[in-house]
Amino acid sequence: MKRIWRRLNTQQASAHGKTWGQTDEPDDNPAEPAEPEDEKLGADDRKGKKARSISTKEAVRRFRKHALDEKDHSDVVRVGLKDALWSDLYHHALTANWFSFTLWAVVFYIAVNLFFALLYAMVPDQVSAPHPPSLPDLFFFSVQTLSTVGYGVMAPSGPVANTIVSLEVLMGMMINALATGAVFARIARPRARIIFSNKAVISDENGVPALCIRIANCRRSVILSLDVEVALSRLTVTHDGHLERQFEPLLLVQAHVPVLRFAFVLAHVITEASPLHKHTIRELDAEEGEIIVTVTGTDEAMGQTVFSRTSYAFDRVMNNHRFVDIVHSHPGGGISVDYSRFHDIETHAPKAGATKEPVHPA
Repeated sequence: MKRIWRRLNTQQASAHGKTWGQTDEPDDNPAEPAEPEDEKLGADDRKGKKARSISTKEAVRRFRKHALDEKDHSDVVRVGLKDALWSDLYHHALTANWFSFTLWAVVFYIAVNLFFALLYAMVPDQVSAPHPPSLPDLFFFSVQTLSTVGYGVMAPSGPVANTIVSLEVLMGMMINALATGAVFARIARPRARIIFSNKAVISDENGVPALCIRIANCRRSVILSLDVEVALSRLTVTHDGHLERQFEPLLLVQAHVPVLRFAFVLAHVITEASPLHKHTIRELDAEEGEIIVTVTGTDEAMGQTVFSRTSYAFDRVMNNHRFVDIVHSHPGGGISVDYSRFHDIETHAPKAGATKEPVHPA
């Protein structure tokens, strides 16, 4: 990231005819390496220099890597975009974690019942009870009315109280319907139990270097018509000095899998046309490169579309390795899949005379 930011500073400064931190005065020690401006300059010295719009440390903090894994990216601040909570309440109810969902449901439930209890407290003489009702009594009377339980100990006895009860019963039916739908949607939402290998490997078992990623179906039901897309993501600096995230597709040997029963290895052959052929692992790591994998298919048991995704930074890409076998056949005709070794890899030396992988730690 620092390397990218230095390139960005160099390009922007070149447009102004000087580098960042450079003054119009000659340098007394040109051979001495320049110190960081924030450490070398005092407050008085900074006044005579063109201040940076952002420091390198701040740039690294702002543009740090956000891998496209299962994170919810709650640390990303969206400036100039309002959160449409009430107009998009259903989406918030589905995407919130269970703790937040339950907490807000309880808070809302208490607030509604407390609101109606205060309304009943305005006409206490129209709520019949064995004794003068207190605020807690009216609160629990609201709970009984909202849920249409009605134990019969307390009951409305006036027009105002009956009107409030009618409104609360109507609201209670709506709240119960919405809450039931939200809980059911959260539980019944289709999820693909697809696991990805925790590392990607580059091997050349057939004399040709290939990037390989293993996926597996953890359910007994098969996944039909599986489509896989793999892309290389890089954070680059454009000619006009702007940071830009680029996505380059990595073509697979087999991007469509008709049936995924157990495990399958995705392979991208690194030819001269491959985006991985032009860069070393060190270059891709400096550009915060990631390999992004998205999977979409249809669950046979549910008949619904399921999807999953993951990403690999290049510190998780292993050269000259291959995945160990996890599917074994028995003499009686049965098949066993050893998921305990799903992530295991082993070294795999290139064949004699084989071309060295274009992606290498140079």
